[in-house]
Amino acid sequence: MHRNLSIILASLLAIGCTTRQQAPTPAIAGSKNIVLVHGFLRTGSSFTLLRKRLEKRGANCLIIRLRPSDGRGGLEKLALQLQQDIDTTFGPNQPISIVAFSMGGLVSRHYLQSLDGAKRCETFITVSSPHHGTHAAWLYPSKGAEQMRPGSQFLTDLTASEGNLAEIPITSYRTPMDLIILPPTSSVWKRAENLEFPVILHPLMLTSKTVLADIERRLLDQDPAK
Repeated sequence: MHRNLSIILASLLAIGCTTRQQAPTPAIAGSKNIVLVHGFLRTGSSFTLLRKRLEKRGANCLIIRLRPSDGRGGLEKLALQLQQDIDTTFGPNQPISIVAFSMGGLVSRHYLQSLDGAKRCETFITVSSPHHGTHAAWLYPSKGAEQMRPGSQFLTDLTASEGNLAEIPITSYRTPMDLIILPPTSSVWKRAENLEFPVILHPLMLTSKTVLADIERRLLDQDPAK
């Protein structure tokens, strides 16, 4: 029974996802450095549309490949991977911005809050991330899934270290029709500017033209309030 529920969860997450991994693009000196962090049981191809939009405007995009994508070794290990990939691509000091989807938001928060990533981060955006956990995480037997369950020690520690984010501008996007982030209001984060869009399913948040346009504006326009 538990295995069947895990298969259902994986199927919901797979909607709109392809397995083809995008090749890295050489960095352009002086351009905005944007790190794209995928979610649970997904790949960097989730960001294909967003990446094309950002690179068209001259941004350097680094798509992270989290391994294993089910977080079986724990989200802390994935955050260390994130740190290593960022430092390898952009060096240890170049400013970056982060866009993270679902589980990637929690991985990115650990990097920013506990691995000194906040010191170099200009903008942090999460899309459908379970900042307060998700009950869907009870359907999958991995350490990373356990850490995404409401009330986990990992989430408690993230809340305790939020102050390390300092004054970084943060935006959290969500859909009220999310079947993976349960309840959908778990994506509401007091530290962030919270935006709701009526997208029909969790994975389709990264295909919504409205969502993508707003993310692009906040990352690349000098005055996103306009």
